[in-house]
Amino acid sequence: MISVPPRHLAMLLGIAFLWGLNLVVSRLGLAEVAPMLYTLLRVLIVGTVLLPWLKPARGQMNALIVAALLSGGLNFALLFIGLSLASNVSSVAIASQLGVPMTTLLSIALLGEQVRWRRWTGIALSFAGVLILGLDAQVFARGTSLTLVVLSAFVGALGIIAIKKLRNVEPLQLQAWMAWTSAPVLCLLTVLFEHTRFDSFAHIGKIGWGAILYSAVAATLIAHTSFFWLVQRHPVNSIAPLTVLSPVFSVMLGVIVLHDQLSPRIAVGGLITLTGVVIVSLRERRMIDTGS
Repeated sequence: MISVPPRHLAMLLGIAFLWGLNLVVSRLGLAEVAPMLYTLLRVLIVGTVLLPWLKPARGQMNALIVAALLSGGLNFALLFIGLSLASNVSSVAIASQLGVPMTTLLSIALLGEQVRWRRWTGIALSFAGVLILGLDAQVFARGTSLTLVVLSAFVGALGIIAIKKLRNVEPLQLQAWMAWTSAPVLCLLTVLFEHTRFDSFAHIGKIGWGAILYSAVAATLIAHTSFFWLVQRHPVNSIAPLTVLSPVFSVMLGVIVLHDQLSPRIAVGGLITLTGVVIVSLRERRMIDTGS
């Protein structure tokens, strides 16, 4: 069985923090920018930076385009629309983590990956913690938001499975295709549903542009590229459960920055989620130390 080295576990913790902070930052930015325009500007920045990596993948272009669209614009457009409609960041952070069990189930069904009982225990605890968080009354206050975020999680899980099937595609190359595959679709959706015009950019202030830049650089160029790099080197079931730390960071930062209310149910659910993550991490570390 393939194990995850400690340095890769540290990378996952950093990725989770960047993603957790991204929801809080994006929540602030969406107060100034419509969600699909926000997503479009994000992918345009990423695409511009990564233009040198926009190289074809011979024999895999159809699969690459599908993976790029699912994991890129479609996933994030749904997420940011849901975030703009949500009553707080915590509800979005919680619902988005349904992508963890979805990815696990899809990886078993479609990739034939196997999970032993110790990691099943960690995954189950992580999922149980997310469910407890999700049962808080604040989470279900906005049904449309919850539905969109759950749909985003499912689309993202499909995208991860599609990425896993790619061969010899560099993470930055994948990110470049995500941006330029998503941009035309997002541009059309922005014009049709948000009636975006050129003068719309004049109304974006420092907070809006700052949030877009953070989302593009920290959450996408750094965090997502690192995550896809790890996904291509380890079983999905070893990587996905550890990302459940991101909603814990989001909840904590939401309380500190946005003054979201932290209920006892959210606190207990977060603790159980952390316990599950620790079990998965310790199991991976034990496998490294013993060579089993």
